[in-house]
Amino acid sequence: MDLKKGRLNTGYFFLGLFAVFIGLYPLRFIGLPYEESLLGSKSETLLNSSIYLTAFYAHIFLGGLALLTGFSQFYKKLRRKRPALHRTLGKIYVIAVLLSGMAGLGIAFYATGGIIPSLGFGGLALSWLYTTSNAYTSIKKMEIDGHQRWMIRSYALCFAAVTLRLYLPLFTGLLNMDFITAYKIIAWLCWVPNIFVAEIFIVRRLS
Repeated sequence: MDLKKGRLNTGYFFLGLFAVFIGLYPLRFIGLPYEESLLGSKSETLLNSSIYLTAFYAHIFLGGLALLTGFSQFYKKLRRKRPALHRTLGKIYVIAVLLSGMAGLGIAFYATGGIIPSLGFGGLALSWLYTTSNAYTSIKKMEIDGHQRWMIRSYALCFAAVTLRLYLPLFTGLLNMDFITAYKIIAWLCWVPNIFVAEIFIVRRLS
């Protein structure tokens, strides 16, 4: 195995590891009191809103499902040997993204920290919906290369769930930054660099 392929396989391994860990992460919030979960900073008004809570849980649980099913789409052996399974998992991913993305767009208006994180997470939701929709329409037209490019972009945005959770302890712990300031930065940092990385990957691997 050459060095380049070894680095690529190592990268896939850690991507898969994070995808599984963060994809299953929402399960820990089942039955957890609000003050001990991600809802701890929300107002009583939001915590008493069934619409907000439904959107919140739909976003995190379906986002986790998208993270888990989306990663499988990059395995060439699965695409070649089990095309039916690949298509099924792809459909699950698209449905999970559409529902999670729309829910995420709704709850972005109530993001902790005000307008800056609201715009950040709202931009993420819209970009995720846009790239995933393009990935779906591309494959319906049998545009394989276009489908792969849009799927890479879509999953890079999906991976914001991972990068957000990596940045939070780094900013609030190692850099000793207060949560609100850190959250305003991370609302953008968790996904904008991901898109640039995706474009670099597309140019190097698919062009």
